[in-house]
Amino acid sequence: MKAIHITKSGGPEVLQIKESPRPKPQKSEVLIKVKAAGVNRSDVITRKNTSTYGKEINGTIIPGLEVSGEIIEIGEDVSDKKIGDKVCALITRGGYAEYVAVESSHCLTIPEGISLTDAAALPETVFTVWFNVFQLGKLQPGEKLLIHGGTSGIGTMGLQMAKAMGSKIYTTAGTDKKVDFLNNMDLGSVINYKKEAFEDVLKDEKIDVILDMVGGDYTQKNLEILNTKGRLININGMKSNEVNINLRTIMAKNLILTGSFLKPQSAQVKTQIAKEVEKNIWPLFHSEKIRPIIYKKFPLEDASEAHKLMESSEHIGKILLTMD
Repeated sequence: MKAIHITKSGGPEVLQIKESPRPKPQKSEVLIKVKAAGVNRSDVITRKNTSTYGKEINGTIIPGLEVSGEIIEIGEDVSDKKIGDKVCALITRGGYAEYVAVESSHCLTIPEGISLTDAAALPETVFTVWFNVFQLGKLQPGEKLLIHGGTSGIGTMGLQMAKAMGSKIYTTAGTDKKVDFLNNMDLGSVINYKKEAFEDVLKDEKIDVILDMVGGDYTQKNLEILNTKGRLININGMKSNEVNINLRTIMAKNLILTGSFLKPQSAQVKTQIAKEVEKNIWPLFHSEKIRPIIYKKFPLEDASEAHKLMESSEHIGKILLTMD
C-alpha cells in the first residue's frame, strides 16, 4: 500500500510517500480501506519531534489520527462490525495510508447525510470536544461556553455541538474573514482578538466552560472571566506551555483547571467516548443541526502541502487527504 512516512524530524518536506506493508487486523480490530484521512495539528507536532514520538515502521512514522472508509477485513473477535460497513474511526497512528487497522469499538458508522470522504473530518474533532467539553468540563444546557480558535477544526465542530446541546457560545478568531464566517454560521458571539481584548469584552459574561488551545498569557485571562465554579480545559499550548497564574483567582471562585491529550488515552476510554458520541452527537448530524466544515482536500501524495496549510492557520475548518 502507499503511505506517507515522516522520515525524520523537520518541516513538511520530510513527509514522503512510500510503499508499506498492508496491516493485518488483530483479534479485536478491523481493516479499513481508507477513503480519506483528517490532518490535525498533532500530526505537525509529531512530524517536528520524531525523537519524542518514536519510530514505528522501518525507522519512520506514518501519521494520521482519523480516517473514513470501508471495512474489508475483520478480526476473529469482532462481532459489532462486518465487511462492507462504511465507517469513520479514531486511530492512534497510520491514517495517512491506503489501509489502516483499528479497534472495532473506535469505529462509528457514517452519519446519514455525510459523504464517506467528509466523514474523515469527524472523529478527532468530535471525540476531542466530547471528552473535554462534555466529560471533563461537564457543560450543561444553558451554560456559557467559550472556545478559543473558533475556525479551527475543533472550534467549528465544538461550537456547533454546544449550540445544538443548548449552551450559549462565544469564540475568538484572528481575521475579519474568520469572524464573518462564524457570524454567517450563527456560531455565537465572535471576538476578533487582534482588535479587541477578549477578557475585556467578556468580563461581565460569567463564562462557565472555556476550551483553550492557546495557553501562555491566555490562561490567567481565562480564569478571570470564568463564572463561580467555572472550568478551564486546555488541549494545547500554541502560544506557550509555560504559564503564570494567580492561585487566588482559582480559590476565590472555586474554579477547576484541567486538560488532556486525546491520543494517549486508553482504548477503554476511547470506546466509552465512541458510545456516548454515537448516542448524543450522531443524531445531530441526522437532523442537520451540525455538519463538518471542510476547507480543502489534498491527494495523499500532497501531504506536505496540507501540512503547510495547517501551519499557516489560514484554513477554516478541516483539511483532508484523499486516497482517490
